Order: sequence, then structure tokens, then C-alpha cells
Amino acid sequence: MKTESGYRVLLVVVASLMIASGCASGPPVVPYPAFIVVDELPNAFVAGLPGVRAKQLAGDARTRRSGARIQIPPDWEFSSGASPGLSVEIFVLQGELEVGEYALTAGGYAYVPPGSSGLPLRSDDGATILYFLDTANDRAVIQTPLITNESFLDWEAPVTDAGSNGLSVKVLRADPGSGARTWLQKVDPGAVQNWQYSSQVLEGYLLSGSVTDSECVGGEVATSAYLPGGYFQRPPGAVHGGPDATTSTGAVWIMRVSAQEEIAEVAGCDAPAG
Repeated sequence: MKTESGYRVLLVVVASLMIASGCASGPPVVPYPAFIVVDELPNAFVAGLPGVRAKQLAGDARTRRSGARIQIPPDWEFSSGASPGLSVEIFVLQGELEVGEYALTAGGYAYVPPGSSGLPLRSDDGATILYFLDTANDRAVIQTPLITNESFLDWEAPVTDAGSNGLSVKVLRADPGSGARTWLQKVDPGAVQNWQYSSQVLEGYLLSGSVTDSECVGGEVATSAYLPGGYFQRPPGAVHGGPDATTSTGAVWIMRVSAQEEIAEVAGCDAPAG
């Protein structure tokens, strides 16, 4: 679980980006990464991945846990073992990336657990990927690389502690020991989400469609829209949803938690989380 100090670092980064962009009339200011437009983030350096252009989504300098959207140039190759002791998660947005013996196209997914010697990475024509690093979890059961494509999976009803009207999921990874999960979440047009919160850090990147969502911040409602490339990372207990959280187009997110998650509904924005 990310520490409070880690979130203070993230808050400073998010606030700095808002000030630098001069978006006084843009998305509301929230004390954690929310309503982030990834296309507007500055390019960042990614240690261990030479020659790529990256948009840093969020990170914790203390643990080296991080996420980025990465543009890989043509004729590029390296290894997934560039960050020893951390797991590597890859989701292909565009193009093609070879991971070991497997060629991943859009919707392709790879998970390489901590302690792995790494798999060769290669792209002939370039690719755009989501790239996540996580610390080791002693309870994790998955100890070998996992590679799949979302096209191989069926949409299913989510298994949560809260209502799931209008939602369906494709689970890319679910570790039965640590509870860590990565999944695609489809939101049907017109679906409305009640006020709720997660017990874990919850991370999401909008793959398609548009979504209006609300964050409850100090008893006040902050509402804005997400378009493809929109991103959030909520700390445990951050209340969100509510009557204005919906989509008219339908939408698909990729979402992540790093430990066993419980979801609880609350009566309203001013209700305490817990």
C-alpha cells in the first residue's frame, strides 16, 4: 500500500502540471491523480528503457512503483529485466511488441513477476504501451510470466462487494495469493455508479469512450469528464461515483489493484469512508 508521503509527492506533481498548463478552467483540482489528460503530460525519462518517449502516470520514489504510457520507436529492442526486484506489466495500446517468443498486438498483455531474469522486448515498427512496475508481494502465487490478449477473454459480470449494474470485466491477471488484479472494465451507456470506495490503491486508464465521473473531496463533489487517455490513481478510501458518474457512449477502462480489494458503497459524498 502506498504511504501518505508517497501521495504527497504525487499531489505536488499533479498540482505542478496543472499550474504549468495554465488550465484554470480545466478539470477540478483533486488531492491525488484524477482527471489526468495523459496527452498533456510532459515527456519523461524511463530508467532502463533507452530511446523511448514516456508519459509518467504516477509513481512512488520510495518503492519505485510506477506507471507510464510509453511510445516505442521502430527497430527497438531491450529486456523486461531492466528493473530488478520489480514486476513488469505491459498492455499494448497500438502497434506490435514482441515479448519473448510472443508478438503482442493491440490488447496484448504481459506480466513478468519480480525475480525473473527478464524477457527480450522488441518492436520492428514501433508501439504504444502501458508499462507498470510493482514491488514484490510475499503472498503472490504467480511466479512465472503470464502473456495473453484481451481478445481471448469473454466479458463477465464483475465479482465485487458493491452493485455492478451496467459493468462487465475481462480479467487479465488475478493472483489468488496477493489479491492483485489487472482487468478491463466495460461500462454500458447510461450505467450509473453509486458513491463507493476501494480498500486499495485503484488505478485506471480509459481505453475508449467517454465518461463523466465525480470525486468526493472534503465533502465537496468534483465532477469532470474522461476521454480516451484519461487517467486516475485513487488512494484507499477515496469516495467517487455518484449520480453524475455515467457515460452516454459506453467506455472501456484498464484497471489495477496491487492487493486484495474490497469495494463498499456509501450513502453520499459527505459520508465517511469506513
